[in-house]
Amino acid sequence: MNAGEGAILGIVQGLTEFIPISSTAHLRIVPALAGWKDPGTAFTAVIQLGTVLAVVIYFWREIMQIIAAWFRGIRDRSVRDSLEYRLGWYVIFATIPIGIFGLIFQHQIDHGARNLWLIASTEIALGLVLLLAERIGKRTRDEEDIGLRDGLVVGLAQCASLVPGVSRSGSTITAGLFVGLDRPAAARFSFLLSIPAVVLSGLFELKDLGHKNGPGLEVTAIATVLAFIVGLASIHWLIRFLSRHSTGVFVGYRILLGGLLFGLLAAGTISAT
Repeated sequence: MNAGEGAILGIVQGLTEFIPISSTAHLRIVPALAGWKDPGTAFTAVIQLGTVLAVVIYFWREIMQIIAAWFRGIRDRSVRDSLEYRLGWYVIFATIPIGIFGLIFQHQIDHGARNLWLIASTEIALGLVLLLAERIGKRTRDEEDIGLRDGLVVGLAQCASLVPGVSRSGSTITAGLFVGLDRPAAARFSFLLSIPAVVLSGLFELKDLGHKNGPGLEVTAIATVLAFIVGLASIHWLIRFLSRHSTGVFVGYRILLGGLLFGLLAAGTISAT
């Protein structure tokens, strides 16, 4: 991979990480359409550190409040009723499932799960589930109303994002809508929940970066920086968008993309692996 290809994939990562259309899928689809090699799981996981840094910068005050309240709450019972203290525990508990499943299915994630037939299927499937969540979700609860059960449900849903095409933000926002959260609250919790999962995944895959003729450190660094810059703008845009609109446009995009992939694969225009 050259620097230009890395830059394009960094921009793609920043644009698609937080929108519920699957950044991992797009980092597999764009090279396939352009005739480039699959950048691989390690590259994908590492440049996601750029977008998670965007989350940290954007939610800096909220994250610091959560961390401070969590540490204070361990010693001071009076803090334990605060939203920040509870969110700290919810993020921890909700991250455990994806950590366990990620280790168990590491081989499948690195290899067979990157098949474009599977990605086309999951793009459509999650799109339909998101549409159902929009239809039946009550959307009457905000961030103050998040409880332990909500955190665990969203955390379990995040495990589905290990399959390319599902989307981390897509699965967690969908689960948030199902438990009755409004769209901005579901998105904000999704962003906070992404921090430990993406950091752990990126650091775990860092050791494999550049192996087997994969992208080198310089190209990966370019992609990561661009993913951070574009991701920061993407977060701001998505939160404002969801405060006024439904996720219907993303549902339509996922279904169209999945259908396009099926057509290209069936015609032999692109290879599934």
